[in-house]
Amino acid sequence: MSEETGGPAILVLEDGRVFHGRSFGAGGETFGEAVFNTGMTGYQETLTDPSYHRQIVAMTAPHIGNTGVNDDDPESGRIWVAGYVVREPARIPSNWRAERTLDEELRRQGVVGIALKGTRALTRHLRDRGAMRAAVSSVETDPQKLLARILEQPTMAGSDLAAEVSTDDAYEVLPPEGVEARFHVAAIDLGIKAMTPQRLAERGCRVTVLPSGATAEDILALDPDGVFFSNGPGDPATADGPVAAMRGVLDAGKPLFGICFGNQILGRSLGLGTYKLPFGHRGVNQPVLDTRSSRVAITSQNHGFAVDAPLDEPFDTDYGRAEVSHIGLNDQVVEGLRLLDRPVFSVQFHPEAAAGPHDAAELFDEFVDLMSAQPAPAAK
Repeated sequence: MSEETGGPAILVLEDGRVFHGRSFGAGGETFGEAVFNTGMTGYQETLTDPSYHRQIVAMTAPHIGNTGVNDDDPESGRIWVAGYVVREPARIPSNWRAERTLDEELRRQGVVGIALKGTRALTRHLRDRGAMRAAVSSVETDPQKLLARILEQPTMAGSDLAAEVSTDDAYEVLPPEGVEARFHVAAIDLGIKAMTPQRLAERGCRVTVLPSGATAEDILALDPDGVFFSNGPGDPATADGPVAAMRGVLDAGKPLFGICFGNQILGRSLGLGTYKLPFGHRGVNQPVLDTRSSRVAITSQNHGFAVDAPLDEPFDTDYGRAEVSHIGLNDQVVEGLRLLDRPVFSVQFHPEAAAGPHDAAELFDEFVDLMSAQPAPAAK
């Protein structure tokens, strides 16, 4: 990673398409799945979202880095993207909170990037052909040699990645000063974003964050008032451990809330299938219909897989009747599930929305309401 930035660099896709640009961030070479993000803001949150592990992210907004980088906005302790593609890096950041430039931060963390004029052409190509394996390099000048190494890389389908981004040890997030801790939530970290337990803590929850390998026994030993399953990277079809843990929680009848990967885990726990989307949903401008209220929310999303479930009527599961609670209006993809006879629901989008719209923040209130409605524990 010692190459100077600003020199020639190439982006090669697994179908042989080549894009030429200039090195941005760290020099060197990186491999991952090429995807695009349509958000016009929130690049720091995108970079540090563990759900982007092993992906080369192309930003569709023309200027990236305008507000620099600070130490308050990251969603985790490091940058997770495998590579970063921008059209026009900001030369000078302009924000009173900025502590470093984006270029400096990418170099500091060894993240290989490329600045190229063809981000629109790249986005259209991925939209038409689908997300695919790719590489960015400022050291290899022969696209064919780079392509040969790309084809040796694993695909996202079939990849079990949650354990690679999860915490190693359990930790707690407490309510802010002046807020009473009324509930105890066990949160399973499949790639959790820092803002999620904060949103729960703001509502009076003491949150114990557990590693992705936590079993149902580990979770229930805490005797939580509710259980949360987070977002995260990888193929949900490989997540046998989290699915088994969730089924144990469902058997115990605990209130349960899942987002993103957690929504897919709920789907598989209910016996539903999951599948890979052609190019996924990544951005802060995704319209979603709430089937109960007919209300449309603009949501923040980051996922490449979806749940296969009937959209128009309730269906039977091992845990009673269920329904699709939210539908994506761009492509009719399942965006939420709800059990009709148990305190269980999930959504495919990010109600914590950092960065992004706050249209769906009330879902955290709904989870709190479910915990409030449970019978008080018997006196010991």
